[in-house]
Amino acid sequence: MPSTFCCRSEGTYPGVLGCFEHDSSGRLSPDLLLRVLCEAGILPDDPRIAETIANLDHAGSARLPAEPLLLTAEEFSAVTQLNRGLIERAARGELAVPDFPALVDDLQRIHQEVRADRRGAVAAYIPQLARVDADQFAISVCTVDGQRFSIGDAGVSFCLQSVSKTVSYCLTLEEHGPDTVHRHVGREPSGQGFNELTFNKAGLPHNPMINAGAIMSCALIRRGLDAADRFDYVAETWKRLAGGRSVGFNNSVYLSERNTADRNFALGYSMRERGAFPPGTDLLATLEFYFQCCSIEVDAQQLAVAAASLANAGVCPLTEDPVFSARTVRHCLSLMSSCGMYDFSGEFAFTIGLPAKSGVSGALMLVVPQLMGIAIWSPRLDAQGNSVRGIEVCRRLVDCYNIHTYDLLTGAGPGTGKRDPRLKRQQSAIEGIVGLCFAASQGDLNEIRRLAACNVPLGATDYDGRTALHLAAAEGHRETVEFLLSVGVDPKPVDRWGGTPLDDANRAGHRHLARLLAEAARL
Repeated sequence: MPSTFCCRSEGTYPGVLGCFEHDSSGRLSPDLLLRVLCEAGILPDDPRIAETIANLDHAGSARLPAEPLLLTAEEFSAVTQLNRGLIERAARGELAVPDFPALVDDLQRIHQEVRADRRGAVAAYIPQLARVDADQFAISVCTVDGQRFSIGDAGVSFCLQSVSKTVSYCLTLEEHGPDTVHRHVGREPSGQGFNELTFNKAGLPHNPMINAGAIMSCALIRRGLDAADRFDYVAETWKRLAGGRSVGFNNSVYLSERNTADRNFALGYSMRERGAFPPGTDLLATLEFYFQCCSIEVDAQQLAVAAASLANAGVCPLTEDPVFSARTVRHCLSLMSSCGMYDFSGEFAFTIGLPAKSGVSGALMLVVPQLMGIAIWSPRLDAQGNSVRGIEVCRRLVDCYNIHTYDLLTGAGPGTGKRDPRLKRQQSAIEGIVGLCFAASQGDLNEIRRLAACNVPLGATDYDGRTALHLAAAEGHRETVEFLLSVGVDPKPVDRWGGTPLDDANRAGHRHLARLLAEAARL
């Protein structure tokens, strides 16, 4: 009979080998390897495990068709050698989101609930976008360790539209630095619609996340290259951010947008009149470049990886390619937080508390710094031009998890109704019990009351079967013992050595507590 080991560090199968099945002859099954990786969110098309997949395919091709693929420990070690670190971390639950299946379950539930929401309408002012199926809906996630999951229409391509502004701004920062860039574009919210004909007191676009600011970014990117090379440069950057998968270009959307761009032309001419552009800027070429950047196509899976690259300080999790510097990403995320959701940005910052950027194609890119990137695509828009379902998905995620920027002030746990996705299975509960026992040993009644409010069971036991009552009795904390008894904690639990709180009180010479516990035990 095959046996399954879970990451033993001793014996015949040290380290990663101990995580996978072996038969009576000691041969190991790579099938479990792939199952463990997929459960952890490491998918077979991950370029980091390409060598291992190729080695397994090669080993399988040497077997007869009906013969199961089982490897010796030496063969198994050889095929996983290049990816040993990633595989071990996945098998041990040490990636960015240790309980990845729980996150998957929540995303599946949220997708099922939110898909019934049919509020909003597709963008009608660009004819090609008006023809998109309004009921398409996708959610995709990628963590900073490259754990991925997608649901819905995640393989359907859509135009970036205003989501393109994030990368355009990053490219200007990488090339010129923030001081030069912000001589031509501000960094304050406008409080107006994304295409309003309005500028700051210096006659500059308010920020790079609205149309006027993004047009200015396009004026600053690789000014010495010709039009084709400038576009290729931007498209290649999106490809790098998305893990190496090529992006597309929707020519019909580009033509449709260009032909209905009176407001954008007006913005361009107004900026030129104010002297906002760098000297020598070709306005018409800049506008064409801007329309082209908006018409780059990705799917939700690519956008999630790009968002994860920003969450990972500019380094793509799947390729470890440092696309942007951490300083550039910091500046971009700051403006996404304050300006990324058009004139809904303030409300979004208040309720969701995360950097995000939306586009009128229905795309929404959400960044949880140092944890994950999330892409939501649903073409139905609200009055501000943001995806209705996209915002609702964000609300529900923040309701589930303590990922709001300021959740660090309130934490996670039953009292908040939120979980910390960074913790392993049951780790929150275990830490609550450990904290309870420590507070009882110190007589910290305020902390015990706080833990009780967070639904930590006051009669819970630690590894040795010790309860808070054991610890409080042993240390002589009368008020703590009285409180625990008053809320109905069992007065005579038995630890692994057969001892009760009464035994601890007697052993430590706390006679007054011994009488109190003895009386409670008789009731």
